Amino acid sequence: MAFAVSSRHSGKKDCKLAAHRHFAKTGDRPFHGPAKEDSCACGHDGSGQNRDGEAFFRARESEVLSRLVTGPPCVLSTGGGAFMSEANRLVIGQSAVAVWLRADLDLLWNRVRHKTTRPLLRTDNPRETLRGLCAARNPVYALADLSVDSAFDLTVEDMAVRVVQALATRADVLERND
Repeated sequence: MAFAVSSRHSGKKDCKLAAHRHFAKTGDRPFHGPAKEDSCACGHDGSGQNRDGEAFFRARESEVLSRLVTGPPCVLSTGGGAFMSEANRLVIGQSAVAVWLRADLDLLWNRVRHKTTRPLLRTDNPRETLRGLCAARNPVYALADLSVDSAFDLTVEDMAVRVVQALATRADVLERND
């Protein structure tokens, strides 16, 4: 199983999610992302806000993650907060390979600066808030098994190819047709 780790602000609905879906297709694996049933289980309402508070959301998120990583091989993509939990990292480490889709602050800011759907960035200075999130989260994301760098000029297909190439360095992930 491949578990994709990246900032919630890395353009989930755009590059990140599409790259994960594309990788799932090329790797012949089902894709699991923020599906409706998982969002409902985690306490999301339709706007992406938590109905029942952060602690409730994180507990449900961990339950969903535990269920998915013990299932058949797949590509699993979550928001950035999931990997911040040490318990979640242990679950992922026992059953999956974590891949960090690494993007710098300028790239992340370019992708989210006009979005109104990012509750954590609804501040007086959202770029500075994003900088703080990166500073806090990137050292934890760096604990992922593999890292794949993103860039402004990369297409979804380019990112998917990079992920497949990174996973190919691991004999325990992709089946080889030698």
